Amino acid sequence: MASNADIQVSTELPAVPLTLEGLSVLHQMFRFRWAEWRKLDSVRQLHIIAEASAVFSASEEAGQTALYSMLGHKGDLMVVHFRDSFDDLNAAELQLNRAELAEFLDPIHSYLSVIELGLYDSSVKLFRTLAERGVAPLSEEWNTEVQDTLQRQRAAMASRLFPKIPDARYLCFYPMDRLRGEDKNWYTLPIEERQRQMEEHGMVGRRYAGKVQQIITGSIGFDDWEWGVDLFSNDPLVFKRLIYEMRFDEVSAVYAQFGQFFVGVRCAAGKLAEWANGSLPKPSA
Repeated sequence: MASNADIQVSTELPAVPLTLEGLSVLHQMFRFRWAEWRKLDSVRQLHIIAEASAVFSASEEAGQTALYSMLGHKGDLMVVHFRDSFDDLNAAELQLNRAELAEFLDPIHSYLSVIELGLYDSSVKLFRTLAERGVAPLSEEWNTEVQDTLQRQRAAMASRLFPKIPDARYLCFYPMDRLRGEDKNWYTLPIEERQRQMEEHGMVGRRYAGKVQQIITGSIGFDDWEWGVDLFSNDPLVFKRLIYEMRFDEVSAVYAQFGQFFVGVRCAAGKLAEWANGSLPKPSA
């Protein structure tokens, strides 16, 4: 049997960083059938709105569902759900489908993902330490150390993995990828280089602490893009400033691709009648 001294352990660190996953997230975008809605008498409208408000109110109060009046031609209403599992997301989706209001909502877009925290810094430190100790990647000892690290990080990051939907007035949502082209490919960079660029990228976001709350979700294997980004703020101009500044980071300038942007104004479930009557509900006092 070979001794530990005879075993050759690669000094190249594993490429895939560790991640933590939290709540399941579904964004639903709808176009509202305004012309058909206006044909209903006020009694019928109030009945439909009362039912819909009841559907949304409990989950809204728990910070699990939020409604947004969308700006622009991409839709009229965006519904965001945070749930413990995909089963729970589907249950919320089916509950809305059963409501009479669904007859006036045409789905135009949706996005499925899970809250994700990428652990680039922790991954590089752990992988390097294990490699220096001569621990072979994916060995039993390696996997045990990884699981111990994930468990500690999961406990420390619980509030970020399982948040309530922020009650900010404005939401900006967009999906994004990392470039996989012939000339530039994010996934062929060494993990240490990706860690460096992500650390630089994160420093920009930290300067906006208190002005915007960012929630990153992973969607690889779930939807058409790799990540979804939700930005919540009481000042929509912060979205422009933050995203513009981040465009100058190397990781964004060289490797980022962005999908459509969706922006909405928060609409409380209890004020859905105002929205359906063509008035933007004012924020709660």
